[in-house]
Amino acid sequence: MPFTECHARTTKCHALIPLLLAVVVPLDAQEPSHWPAYGLDLAGSRYSPLGQIHRGNVTHLEIAWTYRTGELGQGANDARKLTFEATPIHFEGVLYLSTAFGMVIALDPSTGRERWIFDPGVDRSQSYSEVTSRGVAAWRDPEAPATAECAARILIGTIDARLIAVDATRGQPCRSFGRAGQIDLALAVGMQGEGDYQVTSPPIVTDGVVIVGSSIGDNWNVDTGRGVVRAFDARTGEPRWAWDPIPRDSTGFRAGAANAWSVMTVDPERDLVFVPTSSPSPDFYGGLRPGDNRYANSVVALRASTGQVVWHFQTVHHDLWDYDVAAQPVLVTVERGGRRIPAVVQATKMGSLFVLDRETGDPLFPIEERPVPRSDVAGERAWPTQPFPTIPRPLVPHRTITAADAWGLTPADLAECRAVIAAARSEGIFTPPSVRGTIMFPGNSGGNNWGSVAFHPGRQLIVANTNRLATLVELIPRDSFASVRARGGPFEYAAQRGAPFGMRRRTFRSSSGLPCTPPPWGTLAAVDLSTGAIAWEIPFGTTPPGFHLPADVTDTMLGWPSGGGAIVTGGDLVFIGASMDQKLRAYDIATGTELWSAPLPRAAIATPMTYLDGRGRQYVVIAAGGQGKWGIPTGDYLVAFALPGGP
Repeated sequence: MPFTECHARTTKCHALIPLLLAVVVPLDAQEPSHWPAYGLDLAGSRYSPLGQIHRGNVTHLEIAWTYRTGELGQGANDARKLTFEATPIHFEGVLYLSTAFGMVIALDPSTGRERWIFDPGVDRSQSYSEVTSRGVAAWRDPEAPATAECAARILIGTIDARLIAVDATRGQPCRSFGRAGQIDLALAVGMQGEGDYQVTSPPIVTDGVVIVGSSIGDNWNVDTGRGVVRAFDARTGEPRWAWDPIPRDSTGFRAGAANAWSVMTVDPERDLVFVPTSSPSPDFYGGLRPGDNRYANSVVALRASTGQVVWHFQTVHHDLWDYDVAAQPVLVTVERGGRRIPAVVQATKMGSLFVLDRETGDPLFPIEERPVPRSDVAGERAWPTQPFPTIPRPLVPHRTITAADAWGLTPADLAECRAVIAAARSEGIFTPPSVRGTIMFPGNSGGNNWGSVAFHPGRQLIVANTNRLATLVELIPRDSFASVRARGGPFEYAAQRGAPFGMRRRTFRSSSGLPCTPPPWGTLAAVDLSTGAIAWEIPFGTTPPGFHLPADVTDTMLGWPSGGGAIVTGGDLVFIGASMDQKLRAYDIATGTELWSAPLPRAAIATPMTYLDGRGRQYVVIAAGGQGKWGIPTGDYLVAFALPGGP
């Protein structure tokens, strides 16, 4: 197939493609040729049985088409925050994706040509904590005639806190849903008009109910927005239920958030929705929210039909490190001793994998409560223990960073890093934030983050990419916060208003821009769930454009931080972008050997997907949008790869 490119701001591709009715395939059918939900299926498995592309022919992959959304931050208050992180879905023969400002785009899966665009009209002049949308959800009304208006609909949550339903065929709002096709999510939580209450991940739909969480800027105030998870009728938008993770009857308890900003997972057979929750606000001081903060930093199993809590498992007690449960829970069947055990795997920023019984939340591998360092901050009572899975071992070493561990390319870098470590608290994972500064390892970016993990059921392998970066965090007494912030520096500042301390943090690196901790700084690993053993583990990612290393430094051994995640296929392949070096790669799932890579126009800080088009040709598609917050160039590219000549 010849290379084709379409652009959302041109008129040609838009007008040439007629509106076609697709073959109706129920979302829950999980047709092997489709990718109907963000993580492929409601289980979030990211496993496609497609094997047209396999270990023997993957080196022949070539670009089939490229589409450009046209969204590059025009009119944005801060275009540097804009990121194109979406994973498209392939639903009823059409590709659907979203852009950072919530435009929904329908594409022909064979050519990448545009069928329609829906623009929700997000106010770009407003300031938002995050400017991204990681995808959309789809639902077909089983009671509606196949050709009726909005019989199939695409649902999106926007960064200005709206839930919108769009006709999958025509790209127009579904008038029967909410108020003229949309629901104002901020209104019910009292955050109307505030840019810190957003939706950045796709909702999830089960049994005619659409369930949505929220993203909250949780470091500005103590009592920030409520992280309520809500369910609505997918047909009408009428409220079904709401679940608030923060208790409202605790005397003296002040906190917000504990929100579900990542993607949820559903087990329709058991009527369960699995909710990953974040830290309560503010992230780094918990003196006004005593106790373990029960439902925060947890995977919570709710009854999908009612919102009632069935069980929960807390991965961090009384979080002081911004260790949100950022990854989508993944539903798996663990094969052990001739038994098949329904389970949920929760990856974490700490690099730990919690493998839990899906029906009860009981651990399938031993988990120990171990003592951790105490806080030395007035008013803070850090929880005395934290849960540590003994199997599998953590994918990020839980090590104490000492001055002897410092890493630097030059003597000056090394001396700078050692001096910071010597002055800060550094007593291993879960060392509480302090006024003199604390080295957090891993830092708040992970471990494993929102890219989650992929599961190959036949091989019983979980595949995960992780970051191995440290964060330096400092608490600043309230009476000196303004003057310290005025001095600036390479920090992110947060007021934590209402608390006795503000905060500043930064990735722990030297003036050269390279991390102060030893490489690898990024890895890719496979874990055997039947035994808990690490099947293989490799450094992941190479030096991105703009960084220059000395000739005697082996680039491939460094590994680099990543964002997004991997998918696995029936061709025994792992596909992953995620790295800063502008490549899409394929690995042998049995060994971790890199088999193929291709350059991309921008870094693909996203998760790929794969599908068959109507002619039976398999494609692998990924968003290549760069990452403004990381200081690497941004873009608007969606790139599709396929074998030459079709199937």
